[in-house]
Amino acid sequence: MMSTEAAAIAFQDHATLWSVGENSASNVVDAACDALVAGLDSPGLRILAACTRAEASYDVPDLLPPALYELGLTFYPYAGEAGREAAARALARRMLAGELEPSEFTYRIHQRYGHELPLTARLAELDDEYDILEYGDRTVEEVNAEVTAEARRLAADPRAPTAPTDTPS
Repeated sequence: MMSTEAAAIAFQDHATLWSVGENSASNVVDAACDALVAGLDSPGLRILAACTRAEASYDVPDLLPPALYELGLTFYPYAGEAGREAAARALARRMLAGELEPSEFTYRIHQRYGHELPLTARLAELDDEYDILEYGDRTVEEVNAEVTAEARRLAADPRAPTAPTDTPS
């Protein structure tokens, strides 16, 4: 069983990725269930965890912000640099956990943010490097190692605000 701290991070990551369109509502409900099992608890989290897969798409937009707020976590609206940075950090943790290949990680970052987000600009450049490997002097392993180092940098620097950015109405 995961610790409550790890469960809070995982739940926050699922919520953040859902908020920016990188995760499904049913995955958020699954993460709420996992958080409950790990020992996190609040009325909003229980209500969210009780959603069925059929209800998730409809209910998560209303239930997620209060559940996060009750746990002292942050709801990131779709627009905003803080949400994009939090999503990049969540994707970095997924890559480090083996859920994404380094090239898929850089591709998703590059497609979503291009070279415009300062926090992930180097990852966008590394995605470009994957495209020119056959013409350059670097190997896939070398680029993968640099991507992994960037992912570790992102994952180690959460910079998530402690107060919610959007409170329930």
